[in-house]
Amino acid sequence: MNENHKHFILHSEKVAFDTVHRNKIKFNISKYDQAVVRGKTQYSNLELAKQRAAFIKHRSLEELDKYLIEFERNFEKNGGKVIWAKYAKDAVKEILKIAENHNTKLVVKSKTMISEEIEINEAFENQKIESLETDLGEFIVQLAGEKPYHIVTPAMHKSKEDVALLFHEKFNLDPASTPEEITGFVRNYLRDKFQKAHIGITGANFLIADTGSVALTENEGNGMMSYSFPKVHIAIAGIEKIIPSLADLDLFWPLLATHGTGQNITVYNSILSGPQKNDETDGPEEMYVVLLDNRRTEILKNYEIRRALSCIRCGACLNSCPVYKNIGGYTYNTTYSGPIGSVISPYLRDFSDYNHLSFASSLCGKCTEVCPVKINLHELLLINRKNAVKWGYTGRKDRLTIKGWKLLMQKRNRLDSISHSLKNAGLKMALKKTWGAHRTLPSIAKESFKQLWMEKHPDNSKTSV
Repeated sequence: MNENHKHFILHSEKVAFDTVHRNKIKFNISKYDQAVVRGKTQYSNLELAKQRAAFIKHRSLEELDKYLIEFERNFEKNGGKVIWAKYAKDAVKEILKIAENHNTKLVVKSKTMISEEIEINEAFENQKIESLETDLGEFIVQLAGEKPYHIVTPAMHKSKEDVALLFHEKFNLDPASTPEEITGFVRNYLRDKFQKAHIGITGANFLIADTGSVALTENEGNGMMSYSFPKVHIAIAGIEKIIPSLADLDLFWPLLATHGTGQNITVYNSILSGPQKNDETDGPEEMYVVLLDNRRTEILKNYEIRRALSCIRCGACLNSCPVYKNIGGYTYNTTYSGPIGSVISPYLRDFSDYNHLSFASSLCGKCTEVCPVKINLHELLLINRKNAVKWGYTGRKDRLTIKGWKLLMQKRNRLDSISHSLKNAGLKMALKKTWGAHRTLPSIAKESFKQLWMEKHPDNSKTSV
């Protein structure tokens, strides 16, 4: 068992039995669930919308090279610059080079999980550059010295009392401050930062090939300020974010909003096609798009798993997952948590270190059911499990257990030859740490189904059972 697996086991046990933490998550997700039910009423045929979205994403991935080149050509025609980054370190190197060229001291960032993936904040800190999160949830977790807990709701694990106490400790606000008062304080605090920042960094919800545009959606307006105030705007995007046409946004934006936050559509929706033109009064003087691979092509070339790249990062699978709701976001120890994180993280990082995530699932299929682009997540988790065995990443104990179980189950008489008490002793020995530590182990019945059948049907005792 590697260190990541050990962390997962220890942290999941700790969090699962923390009733305070679980109550916070239960409360916050319940609010999301209520909103999503209302949001879905805007659709006369939600299933058809999901099928259309799934088809478009499938087509985009099948012709990814074509659409990426089309995006680059059109974006550069608009005055923007595209940077291709094979690995996270390449993206960081290029972004730091831009920062150095502009003598950057302050960077403002809109909410973007991909910047967490490449750990750009840590890179800025090493260069003595202040990098400030401007999304309220991201600002809260940055202030607390934490990472985002959830891909849509970074501070989901904190109650309003937790946040008030944090702002009391950091800014001496009243410990009884209301969410409205805290939001007002942050608004005023960030306003000055936006005006002084040299660089603004955002992610990209979608990259539009036929116009060479970056589509951004948000609820707070901080994203809009992150690219309109600073002289330089850098958008970081995974190569899988591409969609063919501007016309596709009328499908994807509402789907993302409904499944992400329960809204019909989010408050601020921006389409950015390059830097400020001569006849324009606002916008950045320079705009870059960093197209990041970072092992996404490893997923792309795996035909069984490729579909996972269709993800639009709505977070619906996390909110529906019984495992995520019990063990929380930090237990996964990855940028992307929950069912989608369990599928893609082993490939984005190291399969040998993270394949255990695919085993942390009840396989109930709820994640597949709620996905707006119809990713068969529970089946992909099973494929990862199969690959873990196929590629030799299972432990010796697991292999011996399965081998022994297979040997017994192949022949009925082998199973019957073992006494009832010995079966129960073997079960207790095998599962006392993984199952029996917190739950009552089941007992094997004294008589097997075959024996019961023969007692009830003595005349048919030769029937195969």
